[in-house]
Amino acid sequence: MTQRARTFTWADPMATAQAAAELPGIDAIRKIAAGELPPPPIASLLDFEIALVEPGRVVFAVEPTEWMYNPIGSVHGGVAATLLDSALGCAIHTMLAAGQRYTTTDLQVRYLRAMSDRTGRVLADAKVVHVGRKLATAEGRLYAEGDDERLFAHGTTSCLIL
Repeated sequence: MTQRARTFTWADPMATAQAAAELPGIDAIRKIAAGELPPPPIASLLDFEIALVEPGRVVFAVEPTEWMYNPIGSVHGGVAATLLDSALGCAIHTMLAAGQRYTTTDLQVRYLRAMSDRTGRVLADAKVVHVGRKLATAEGRLYAEGDDERLFAHGTTSCLIL
């Protein structure tokens, strides 16, 4: 059996959280996307990045690789769920005022096809549906970047605004 290795580094997540808490949500997400604030450790672990930030919309990107595989030889569904959860939450974050926080109350993911290390870059495109005083919702799609935009999964979330 051939062994492979992977290592990664990450920044102190509390430093980013504290700096982001003082900014309107869209500014915090834009600073992370621009590299002015370090990304959260989960982004470093999965090698995903923020490709687009607009009010109520965020697009995350990742290139699926072999180390993401499950026992049946395709990318684990948790990668798609994590990518959608992150993009959906950040889309909601762009609509929040400084000092407001959120937490996911539920996540619904529908898987349509498997990803592999041959898939190429995929995008998780998330858009806010509703932001109320206490609850926000968003929907998103995970698809192949490029002309065909093959859809791999889509999902929705609700987040409690704290």
